[in-house]
Amino acid sequence: MNRELLERFDGAAEILTEISSRPKDTEDHLTETRSTIDTYHPKRLHLAVSEIIDETATSKTFRLRGADRGVLPPFQAGQYINVFIDGTSRPFAISSTPARLDHYDITVRRVPGGRISNLLLDTVDVGQPILTTGPMGTFHHNPLFHGEDVVFLAGGSGVAPAMSMIRDIVDHDLPRRFHLIYGSREDSDIIFRAELDTLAAAHPAIRVDHVIAEPNGDWAGPTGFLTADTISALTGPLGQRMVYVCGPQALYPFAVQQLSALGHPRNRIRFEANGAPADPTTQPHWPDWADPATEVTVTVGDTAFRARCGRPLLDALEDNGLRPEAACRSGECSLCRVRIIKGDVYTAAEAQLRLSDQQFGYTHSCVAYPVSDVTLEM
Repeated sequence: MNRELLERFDGAAEILTEISSRPKDTEDHLTETRSTIDTYHPKRLHLAVSEIIDETATSKTFRLRGADRGVLPPFQAGQYINVFIDGTSRPFAISSTPARLDHYDITVRRVPGGRISNLLLDTVDVGQPILTTGPMGTFHHNPLFHGEDVVFLAGGSGVAPAMSMIRDIVDHDLPRRFHLIYGSREDSDIIFRAELDTLAAAHPAIRVDHVIAEPNGDWAGPTGFLTADTISALTGPLGQRMVYVCGPQALYPFAVQQLSALGHPRNRIRFEANGAPADPTTQPHWPDWADPATEVTVTVGDTAFRARCGRPLLDALEDNGLRPEAACRSGECSLCRVRIIKGDVYTAAEAQLRLSDQQFGYTHSCVAYPVSDVTLEM
């Protein structure tokens, strides 16, 4: 709008005169803004292991403190940090409370054949530096959409985000009802058992039920898997309560099946992403002609290498010194997206692709599998 037009409005001349008399703003707002962004949403955090807590025979909690800052960025209970180690990275849910920002806890359980979980459990000592991202992820409570009465189905180390949510409720005295149904193979596998039971006993709004798949003679609680009958017996009618699910990959389709049998709507179920599919060939759209053991050639610029059809592109890229930004490694965050210039790639059902991704040939490399010779653009 030009000055001549502005001056047609009553009082505009006085306002324009006042504006012109103001001292010029010489502050560097870009630097100030960048500093604020880096404080609350840093791309990388330099942390160090300050304590290692043995939780069970197969799990430990690593307490991480800032190597270059005392107060860490805030986070929502349920979010994760991505840990960079051994030339790759893995996301781990923060299990500590958002009420204390002098440290983050990540709770790691041994996975048979797991590259990073076993490396952390077997080799990391107190004092070791750990490079991570800042807190990330959408798996957290939103009272506007999720309500204040929620159910959480957890399996194994999937209890970590639930633990953070429970601690958040207690530490901030939140008006929320939280029912954790936690499935474990044996009662000795229950992570945080003593603290969970203590918190549930002290806070009527928190309920914790342990379900053991292979009980010993002393176990008197619920047994088996988290079936529709077990869920219904413990929760009663679910109504419109939001149900969170986090655990081993096998838990996700099983949970959907059981909750659907109870008539629970899919839009009232929230999943925490938990990695690429263990076997992409079991998904309905895997091409019949593609042998997961076959090797194909992947070309990125001047670099070419061989990769198995049944292995995620992101893993193959990292093994060959090409490291796109990555976080969730589950098809959700889109940081690792690459463009397919030539060739065929199978993108797993876990990928949360945008319409424009599909239109212009982009995929999320963490859940994409090269099923022919391919040329990529990063």
